Amino acid sequence: MSLLLAAIGATVTALVEATLGQFLTVGDATPHPVLVGGVIWTIAAGIDRGITWAFVGGLVLDSLLARPLGTTPVALLLAVGGAALINQPLPRLRLVAPIVAVPILSFGYSMLILGIQSALQPEIQVRDASRLFLPGALYDAVLAMVLGPLAVTLHDRRMTAERVDW
Repeated sequence: MSLLLAAIGATVTALVEATLGQFLTVGDATPHPVLVGGVIWTIAAGIDRGITWAFVGGLVLDSLLARPLGTTPVALLLAVGGAALINQPLPRLRLVAPIVAVPILSFGYSMLILGIQSALQPEIQVRDASRLFLPGALYDAVLAMVLGPLAVTLHDRRMTAERVDW
């Protein structure tokens, strides 16, 4: 059931990113809600739910934004894998892990999307990618500061282990 919820959440978030993402920009910063949700969901609920989120959300984004099919799922799957690697040595610091992971993975995600698109379409050229992608990574970090600890806390509270009551 939770994999189905991850797929539905990724689809809804991808629809929001494709339709309202252009209206949520602040200066040059554009949010990546599917990436932020995938990283937070991976840290909170596990790698299997994060992989589902990344694959379904990436396919929906590629379909809606007219990108080459498979570009976004590959980048999101690598970001989710990075989130699982960051979360692994920090099991007690799960509240802080999304705040640390999202800006790093957002920058890498944007660079990977640009690299794949420029390999497939040689007419795309960007001279200074760090200036282009850093505001978006900071925007995603602010989203992760708000949503990350909340999602981890709610998931942990819902998944409390049952104990035998003597």
